[in-house]
Amino acid sequence: MEVKKDFNLEERLIEFSVMILDLVEKLPDNYSTRHLGSQLIRSGTSPSLNYGEAQAAESPKDFSHKMKICLKELRESQICLKILEKKEYLKKSDFEEILTESGELVAIFTKSVKTIDDKQRKI
Repeated sequence: MEVKKDFNLEERLIEFSVMILDLVEKLPDNYSTRHLGSQLIRSGTSPSLNYGEAQAAESPKDFSHKMKICLKELRESQICLKILEKKEYLKKSDFEEILTESGELVAIFTKSVKTIDDKQRKI
């Protein structure tokens, strides 16, 4: 039986931010994890904040720009997560859910940005 995901994008992004914070707090304390953890906190919480800004965009072009920022930050977070996973700072199982969610969010935003760009080209 497939578990139905919440499709409230704002809530998913907020939950993703919390997942990022929880994961970073589990990392061992060393130079590498402080550096990557700090970067991951910035890129992993940015999409929820920028999505909030996109909802109040001043124009369709501004909306598109903010959505693209969300996508860029999600991709950056995904790479950072993969680096931390490969380095084996935590168990592989600690990364499964968050990497799945980051992949799904990247796919959602990729499709959204493409749709927005296609609509703007038609105008």
